[in-house]
Amino acid sequence: FVAGASHADVTVTEAWVRGTVPTQKATGAFMKLKSSQEAKLVGAASPAAKIVEVHEMAMKDNVMSMRAVDSVALPAGKSVEFRPGGYHVMLVDLVKPLAKGDKVPITLTIQDKDGKKSTVEVKAEVRAHGGGM
Repeated sequence: FVAGASHADVTVTEAWVRGTVPTQKATGAFMKLKSSQEAKLVGAASPAAKIVEVHEMAMKDNVMSMRAVDSVALPAGKSVEFRPGGYHVMLVDLVKPLAKGDKVPITLTIQDKDGKKSTVEVKAEVRAHGGGM
């Protein structure tokens, strides 16, 4: 499930989504992004959720907080890991529960250093539900 874009040439690997329980309305998607040139992730979308946002988990005054971010820098040639406790794609108001083995399509919007936008299609595999966010 490696995808590439024509401009910034971003590859996505190890994409996965945390499975949900029936009443759960939100979950996180995680992956590794690597861009061939300076770029940034500026958005995400998925038919699996009504709201899709790029979030960052951060410790401030010993409190873990989560906030939406406008963009995430993708330095040329460096892998940026979206993982639990760090950057992640938040899927909110899920259309249906996500079960282990499902594939969740996610469209990432990448902006290159010249301001050109392109998209990368990702199919993230749902892993078993395990714990909270």
